[in-house]
Amino acid sequence: MRTEQGDFSCGDLALQRGGTLRDARIAWKSYGTLSPKRDNVIVYPTSYGAQHTDIEWLVAVEHCLDPSRYFVVIPNMFTNGLSSSPSNTPGPFPEVTTYDNVMQQRRLLAEQFGVDRVKMVYGWSMGAQQAYHWAALFGDAVERIVVNCGSARTAPHNFVFLEGVRSAVQNARTPEEGLRAMGRIYAGWALSQTFYRREMWRGLGFASLEDFLVRSWEANFLRRDARDLMAQLWTWQNGDISANDLYRGDLRMALAGISAKVLLMPSATDLYFQTDDNREELPHLRRGRLVEIPSVWGHRAGNPWSNPEDAAFIDRQVEALLAE
Repeated sequence: MRTEQGDFSCGDLALQRGGTLRDARIAWKSYGTLSPKRDNVIVYPTSYGAQHTDIEWLVAVEHCLDPSRYFVVIPNMFTNGLSSSPSNTPGPFPEVTTYDNVMQQRRLLAEQFGVDRVKMVYGWSMGAQQAYHWAALFGDAVERIVVNCGSARTAPHNFVFLEGVRSAVQNARTPEEGLRAMGRIYAGWALSQTFYRREMWRGLGFASLEDFLVRSWEANFLRRDARDLMAQLWTWQNGDISANDLYRGDLRMALAGISAKVLLMPSATDLYFQTDDNREELPHLRRGRLVEIPSVWGHRAGNPWSNPEDAAFIDRQVEALLAE
């Protein structure tokens, strides 16, 4: 598989909520070969706390993002530690919205690869929020999107969940203590009650529940800088495809303005991006379809790197969308 990676320079970026991100840059990686007509492009944005190495498992010939057929580009979100982030940018870091991210991602596609139309934007969680923004903001330039365990606007209960995470990190005595607490909070929200009742963590190679919490969840967040995670959490809390001059806060108008084919793919047991959020969005979409992942893996059903059954379900749904 052919791959390339680099940094795209955005310059001094005037941000949607005010302020400037100096010398802004997006770290990116591409997979596969761009077709002569530039018509095989899939954009695959990163999720909360993730870098491209965490999600690139899905870019494989045995999965729906097949690099032998498609040219897949993963743009790393601002604040994820690779693109411009508090941990690698001097001085106070400004507030960056999802709008700011996708506007620069489109510049990356146009200026780095000469691409002005994409076959699909595929996203999970915060990546799904970015996919929704691509469709709402760029009209016919986006043919399809997959909203995998995400929503058009961050729901109030989702916002409150994140407030709990923020409080734990900001009130901890040390950054390490805060990240460990964050991992334990996330462990309860990202997987379902049934997952724990059945002790499904045993199938992942953990000897006990405590072992799972420490070696999986605490370790996952200890890889990151707390400043980056808090900045990205703000972006998540303020996710809203209508929060711009085009739609002026009218969510229904923003949904109706999407011309792309939309696959809404929530998990049946997701505790914070609930299926009901997508059910409310669906009637306002021109070409939307909702298919629920029948899983007990909660939010993690949408990123099933260790769960072949859910991965196969997602592959089938996305391949059908691409074939339309």
